[in-house]
Amino acid sequence: MKLTPLVGIACNTSACPTIFTTDGTDLVVQGYIVPDRSGAGEVPAGETLVRIPRQLLLDAVQKLPAAEE
Repeated sequence: MKLTPLVGIACNTSACPTIFTTDGTDLVVQGYIVPDRSGAGEVPAGETLVRIPRQLLLDAVQKLPAAEE
């Protein structure tokens, strides 16, 4: 899977929250692991909860390319 940071929202290091596009239609989110999962319910094996700044998500929505049909 090829990961590409969304232009203009990734920081200059690999140690900060980032949103990537993939070579498919999915997105990959890099964030901070949420240590206290109370209230989240069961998280399935192979998944985890991550925390990202709200502004990162808002910026990503503006930068996403149009969906291909």
